[in-house]
Amino acid sequence: MDDHKQGSMDIRVQQKTFDGFIRMSVWGAAISVAILIFMALTNA
Repeated sequence: MDDHKQGSMDIRVQQKTFDGFIRMSVWGAAISVAILIFMALTNA
């Protein structure tokens, strides 16, 4: 355990995965809001 250096791990894959998750979450929320607005405007 003495060999571990703080901040030396390569986390590019984890960062890409997290960025993709955030991007999909934002898109999903935006689409949900758009559907709700459309339903409100059409009295569905």
